[in-house]
Amino acid sequence: MDTSVHNLAVDMTLTNIGWFGIVGLLIVAVLIAAFVLGAKVRAHEPPPPTPDSQPHLPAGGAVHEVREQPEDREARGFPAGGLSPHQMGGYGNGGSTARPHPEQALSEGESAVHGPGA
Repeated sequence: MDTSVHNLAVDMTLTNIGWFGIVGLLIVAVLIAAFVLGAKVRAHEPPPPTPDSQPHLPAGGAVHEVREQPEDREARGFPAGGLSPHQMGGYGNGGSTARPHPEQALSEGESAVHGPGA
């Protein structure tokens, strides 16, 4: 029986196990270095605030919501019934005037689905 193949297989297995061990040790070293670096950064930070430096409630207690009646809408320039969407300005949403309304296109004999000239 040829034992050289068996010895080669054992050597490769041990080599692979050795590489896993080396990679594992590198990962542990990186984690330890990250922990040490984090501890150094934390040491240079200011301490957490004390309870005396925290905000306190006012002398009168907690502040509550105050409900007020808004001023009259007509005094601010709004009509009594409000504005309908078609009464409002475009405000950048003027739309396109290149194509007619579908109902208008149908009344003129154009196909509203395919557009003019189809």
